Amino acid sequence: MMTAKAAAWRAREICALAPIVPVLVVEDVAHAQPLAEALVAGGLPALEVTLRTPAALEVIAIMSKVPGGVVGAGTLITPDDVYAAKEAGAQFGVSPGATDALIAACEAEELPLLPGAATASEAMALLERGYDMLKFFPAEASGGAPALKAIGAPLPQISFCPTGGVSMSNANSYLSLPNVVCAGGSWVAPKDKVLSGDWSGIQALAEEAAALAR
Repeated sequence: MMTAKAAAWRAREICALAPIVPVLVVEDVAHAQPLAEALVAGGLPALEVTLRTPAALEVIAIMSKVPGGVVGAGTLITPDDVYAAKEAGAQFGVSPGATDALIAACEAEELPLLPGAATASEAMALLERGYDMLKFFPAEASGGAPALKAIGAPLPQISFCPTGGVSMSNANSYLSLPNVVCAGGSWVAPKDKVLSGDWSGIQALAEEAAALAR
């Protein structure tokens, strides 16, 4: 059983690996290894594979074997998602929100969780449970960097990984905030480059993202 404090500590450690955590929707398992290798080589070791495709669990299993990578499962919704992700080899989990059942499953499976919050009340409820490293989602739709800055004023003990609408053009507005450890983004692995197998192009995007200041 993993305590909330231990889970939050490990989630914070993973988030601190790089300025950007790639948020990946992978349709074809054949893309898993070269995609992970390109992102890790570009300086983005923490990878979030969303459970939005039939291939996701197999993709996690393949990516988890890539040297230097730390692979997590995104879009965790139910305890069954947690069990499947852990069995596939996920080293952390990410959720758009948080429920008691989901948190309990992650703690039982010893899967560090980055739970989602979009309001001060949600953040406070998670802090009360021992989680002080959260996902701010959906970031842009919830007011963007100004909203996250405002939440940080009365809740400085909570850190965030904003995700949802974050891009190369606005990433700095988030990363410059004292309560932001990293940001999640999908632009480092655009669908056209993945489908065409442009791994060098993806590595270049990763290098650009990895160089962002925090």
